[in-house]
Amino acid sequence: MEDNNNGWGVQVQGKADPHLVASYIKVNPEYFDSVGTRVVLGRGITVKDTATSPTVAVVNEAFVRKLFQPGENPIGQHFGNYAKGTGDWEIVGVVKDTAYQSATWKDHMMYFVPLLQRPPSETLPIEKDENMYAGAIVLQTNRPIPEMEKMARKALASINSNLSVVKFQSFEGQIADQFSEARMLSRLTMLFGGLALLLATLGHYGVTAYGTARRTSEIGIGMALGAERAGVTAMVMRSAMLQALLGLAIGIPVAMMCVRYVASQLYEIKAIDTGVLAVAVSTLIVAAGLAGLIPAVRAASIHPAQALRTE
Repeated sequence: MEDNNNGWGVQVQGKADPHLVASYIKVNPEYFDSVGTRVVLGRGITVKDTATSPTVAVVNEAFVRKLFQPGENPIGQHFGNYAKGTGDWEIVGVVKDTAYQSATWKDHMMYFVPLLQRPPSETLPIEKDENMYAGAIVLQTNRPIPEMEKMARKALASINSNLSVVKFQSFEGQIADQFSEARMLSRLTMLFGGLALLLATLGHYGVTAYGTARRTSEIGIGMALGAERAGVTAMVMRSAMLQALLGLAIGIPVAMMCVRYVASQLYEIKAIDTGVLAVAVSTLIVAAGLAGLIPAVRAASIHPAQALRTE
């Protein structure tokens, strides 16, 4: 069982305020085992951490790295929300870093407190404290159960008919939801990239065809003097590919410089993938080749007498 909350600025007792923000989750004793988060130091939340027992917290490794010196033991240390109460929570355990609330968080400070406990410095009446309500329930089973949602809804309704389940998801579904915006952005990028490739191919074809049409008489004279069709085709293709290579020479460095902007929008995109870049370059070369091939074949098919009459 858990209750997700927004981030708060934290301050360790007896130390300067680092103005760092940490997110916290109120959990019950079974939470870490249910989600598979491993305790690496101290202990987790237990059944002895009740509303009347000393207020305790379990922090993640990023919390320790940012608020304590290397080698310093965080167990037994106290922290709180800025100057309101630096002694509100005593650290009793440290857990592995895990992505909570957002899959894109890296090195994010998290701490976990018992579901029934409130910080001693809290002045809001308990009946008005919405943080005392459980926002989610985590269910762990030893095997897949097809009708798990139906059974869970029925069990909650038998406890209290006023309990309403807003959303029922597996862990896989929750993870997929975290990337829905990134997937949409990726698909839109692919769509616009495909449209840009189509427009570039059509534009390249138009420029090559126009240039070839202007050289109709030149091509006709050359063929009348013995030029081979293969040579004419190669000449037009050479001109078309030269334009494509010039565009790639400009575009590849620009793409490399723009990686940092793409990295801020897409998950785990940190550098240029040489394989993807090679595929993109190959696709552009093939598109340029197709765009130049049609005018080249058409130019090689011109009859010399017809070309001279055109002039």
